[in-house]
Amino acid sequence: MRHASFFLLAALGLVGAGLSACGGDSPEEASGPAPEVVERGRCQDFNPLGNPYFGDLHVHTTYSLDANTQGTRLKPEAAYRFAKGERLEIQPYDAEGNPLRSRQLERPLDFAAVTDHVELFGEVEICTNPEEPGYNALECQYYRADPQNAFIIFNLYALGLPDFSRLPISDVPPFFQLPLIGADGQIPRMPFCGLGGARCLEAAKTPWADTQVAAEMHYDRSPECRFTTFVGYEWTGSPLSNNLHRNVIFATDQVPQVPPAYQEFPEPELLWQALEERCKLEDGCDYLTIPHNSNLAAGLMFQTEDRNGDPYTAELAAERRKNEPLAEIYQHKGSSECLNTAGAGMQDELCGFEIIPYNNTTGDRFNGFNTGPPLPQDYLREALKEGLLQEETIGENPFQYGFIGSSDTHIVTPGEVRERDFPGHGGAGKPAIDEVPPGLTDLVEYSPGGLAVVWAPENTRPALFDALQRREVYGTSGNRPIVRFFGGWDLPADMCSAANFAEQGYAGGVPMGGILTPQAETTEAPRFALAAMRDAHPNAEPLQRIQIIKGWLEDGEKREMVYDVAGDPSNGASVDLDTCATSGSGFGQLCRVWTDPDFDPAQRAFYYARVVENPSCRWSHRQCLAAEVDCSDPDGPPEGFEGCCDDRYPPTIQERAWTSPIWYQPPVSPAS
Repeated sequence: MRHASFFLLAALGLVGAGLSACGGDSPEEASGPAPEVVERGRCQDFNPLGNPYFGDLHVHTTYSLDANTQGTRLKPEAAYRFAKGERLEIQPYDAEGNPLRSRQLERPLDFAAVTDHVELFGEVEICTNPEEPGYNALECQYYRADPQNAFIIFNLYALGLPDFSRLPISDVPPFFQLPLIGADGQIPRMPFCGLGGARCLEAAKTPWADTQVAAEMHYDRSPECRFTTFVGYEWTGSPLSNNLHRNVIFATDQVPQVPPAYQEFPEPELLWQALEERCKLEDGCDYLTIPHNSNLAAGLMFQTEDRNGDPYTAELAAERRKNEPLAEIYQHKGSSECLNTAGAGMQDELCGFEIIPYNNTTGDRFNGFNTGPPLPQDYLREALKEGLLQEETIGENPFQYGFIGSSDTHIVTPGEVRERDFPGHGGAGKPAIDEVPPGLTDLVEYSPGGLAVVWAPENTRPALFDALQRREVYGTSGNRPIVRFFGGWDLPADMCSAANFAEQGYAGGVPMGGILTPQAETTEAPRFALAAMRDAHPNAEPLQRIQIIKGWLEDGEKREMVYDVAGDPSNGASVDLDTCATSGSGFGQLCRVWTDPDFDPAQRAFYYARVVENPSCRWSHRQCLAAEVDCSDPDGPPEGFEGCCDDRYPPTIQERAWTSPIWYQPPVSPAS
């Protein structure tokens, strides 16, 4: 908290709170034996006005196919040790099995969830465990002999084949001419799984059990409440390689014996139905699902048709909103906030942040024939506007999403999201299998990923899960600013000068993620109160500005506007591209009570805040500088550094945070 004033801490409601959420714990303090498994009362840092807790809800280990085939050997237990601040030795490994790299967080996390791909739990377990029946199946022998190509075959077989419709059938490999969906509507598992996939479904219980044991082992049930885990997994739907992935997070240690997978439940609607059947509140089980990196969905993530092609009904829209209150706005595979396209109306200069140049998960594989340019409808701002339109049309909003960030690491390093010394996250990115690959440590289009921040009174599963469900959360691009956002008609205009900013926010309005619903006809505009404090890390840049992004419906048409409400975008901040040294003014804290100058009480709308730092060097430019890459060299860049000279990726970034929206719903006329 080096840059924080006592006044702002009081204003944010943090005075008296344990400030471990801001990264004050040393790695040595954060590590140690697992806590005794006992229930406890309130945490020592309990704060009724909420503390900000930083975490990562998207983490893969050796149990995920794409991680396993890239040399990841570590299991969920190691991921939690790393999140708590312990140094971890990671791949690649030498001939004697010694790891060639190690990583350690500068600031431990407050919570995390391991979310391995459940679809191939059993297949990976069988092919890598000599004690499993089926270990010597031909498919498994191939898996061990050629893991990189086995990844492609296993992954595409189970999760979604690419679209070969533009190729002559003679050019399609025989393997990919297999039927995608069986007669029973399910995706068939590989032959060695046996009748009905029974062998693989049984083997899947081993990694699923280990996932639960690791979460229990590292959940701090002591009064210190230093670290919270969630049992979770990833449902990896990828029809035609288009991303429909959801991370499933459970509220407690009561979870389904067999988590629903894509092969048996190949639609989001079927996933929610299966979860509702297998995870019942009366049994102490609860869950939520989080769609992630929607930017690679090729138009599928936010469709408004059901699995039969019929338009959404109010019932299905309400079911979707209940099941998935959150979406991942930022991760390793870039930003899913917004996209500037020709003819899209108002251009938002900050929508160009970390945009992946293709629209589905195959990326540049297969010579790019399965992908096209990114689509605006895959980005969350457009989805939020579509949600308003659906609500006006059918009476329910299916896309009322709060925002989080996470890493999507595939090397067992939750929270490893620094631009400095970024090791790459594997997965769809650049793998380090037998050696550290030459050149950039990841594909140039990828990023280190982001963090999820939760406002909760204490660091426990019930408190954090409740905040996730009510959307009192925000996402960051990897930095750790502290941000509060309230909206309401009874917010005082002088909140920024009051010592009880948060208390007044709750008393006079709703926090981020809330819904404003006036009880009677009104013409008065609500007020929005924002307060932000810069990341406390000494290398973090000052804040540059806070913006409010508004989306609304006007005569049935979707509209948006970006307002600069605090700070100064022309503050002269700059980056020396030869050294990455930064200069210019900025802000340690920003606060504003703002009223929408264009408010129309008859128009549905949403508002979210974007908190932007001064510019700094992108991870790729730092590595290009260190390698002394000269893009003017007629011989071209060295092997692996080609991305240094790709002008689609700027040398600088502006780290940022996105709050969950606040929605305004017009009053309902008594006659309606």
